Amino acid sequence: MPISTIIAVILTLVIAVPVTAVVATKRRIQQEAQKIGNAEEKARAIIDEALTTAETKKREALLEAKEENIKARNDLEKEIKDRRNEAQRNERRLQQKEEALDRKSDSLERREQSLTSREESLRKKQEEVSKLGEQRMQELERISQLTSEEAKAYLLKLVEDEVRHDSAIMIKEAEAEAKEEADKKAKEYVVSAIQRCAADHVAEATISVVQLPSDEMKGRIIGREGRNIRTLETMTGVDLIIDDTPEAVVISGFDPIRREIARIALEKLIVDGRIHPARIEEMVEKAKKEVEAVIKEEGEAATLEVGVHGLHPELVRLLGKMRFRTSYGQNALKHSIEVAQMSGLLAGELGLDVRMAKRAGLLHDIGKAVDHEMEGSHVQLGAELCRKFKESQIVINAVESHHGDTEPTSLIACIVQAADTISAARPGARRETLETYTTRLKQLEEITNSFKGVSNSYAIQAGREVRVMVVPEKISDTDMVLLAHDISKKIEDEMEYPGQIKVNVIRESRVTDYAK
Repeated sequence: MPISTIIAVILTLVIAVPVTAVVATKRRIQQEAQKIGNAEEKARAIIDEALTTAETKKREALLEAKEENIKARNDLEKEIKDRRNEAQRNERRLQQKEEALDRKSDSLERREQSLTSREESLRKKQEEVSKLGEQRMQELERISQLTSEEAKAYLLKLVEDEVRHDSAIMIKEAEAEAKEEADKKAKEYVVSAIQRCAADHVAEATISVVQLPSDEMKGRIIGREGRNIRTLETMTGVDLIIDDTPEAVVISGFDPIRREIARIALEKLIVDGRIHPARIEEMVEKAKKEVEAVIKEEGEAATLEVGVHGLHPELVRLLGKMRFRTSYGQNALKHSIEVAQMSGLLAGELGLDVRMAKRAGLLHDIGKAVDHEMEGSHVQLGAELCRKFKESQIVINAVESHHGDTEPTSLIACIVQAADTISAARPGARRETLETYTTRLKQLEEITNSFKGVSNSYAIQAGREVRVMVVPEKISDTDMVLLAHDISKKIEDEMEYPGQIKVNVIRESRVTDYAK
């Protein structure tokens, strides 16, 4: 190959290589520029997406803040509404109390006016009677042409003859009646003489006290803004009194069963330590079940103790409810058991049906188990319950007549009536302090001694009987009847006492002489 050709080839290669390198470099630059453009587009897309996401989260945060604000406002409005309702209830209570006081005041004023008018009317009638007496005396003197003393002697003789005649008739009728009812009277005397029974008694109260481990527990019982105590009062129907009494909460309520449920629930909450509305509702439900179980057990125990079987389960349950009922401090269930046992003893002494007497005695106050819930006296309610659960007519009549509302139709009804009076009137059965008891006896003797012609009086039989000794020269046999009536009337008007008080007026004449 010629040298010129070789040189031309070499020159061609020298020129072609740089040109190729430049072209390749330019191509790579274009590729890099394209990559950079793609990266910028992606960066802008990411930035746009981030801005969109940030805007979305901002809107969500604003919505959540608005919802929280609305919820807080609703809670605040609800709380304000509850407080306003509570204030309105308190205002209504105060208004009702004011209205009740106004009614009592009006009633007292009317009564005072009525008494004033009666006194004025009585005074006028007394004046008229005095005038008529004077006119009658003058007319008698004119007609009879007798002096006042002569006419008085004549009238006294006529009245004396008439009284003697009437007395003879009354004595004869009394003797006939005594002979006719001798057996019945004898049995009644035996009933009055038999008093063999003893029973516990409890103090009547409308409050229950729950001891607290510390005063700090009071705040937990009240709860935040009083929600816990409101829940407990609403669930149980009682009032909780949290005052300055150290480590104690007073439960106040007229229904003893509700008070017992509240007491048990509160004690459980104190032991548990978790006090909030949901827990309060749970504990109240448990307390209700416990009290219901106690009611059933007490009713069954009472029937077993007395020996009365075959009672309807609802009557047994009502007997158990009487465990929480008191009358003048005397427990109603204990009183019913006592009357049942005493009725059985009396029936045994008189040769009557002991089981029927115990059954009537146990059920005689059954109406007291529902008189908190239904209208009517416990006598009416008790008779309706006995009819509803198919008790015998003897038991129904004993329930109806044990307070004298209807006439007893059997000796068992009379026995239940006597046993009920004995149980209520015996010393210690009902709440009465020794000081009150002695004051009552003293007052009884003072009332009897205030009458003219009374020499001495003695309160006996624990204040159920008073014996009045009169001066025979001042009080005649006829006057004794009026004196006994007046003493009984004054005792009824001026004294408060359980059962009844028997007034015995005794007139005795003695003549003494000596043989020398």
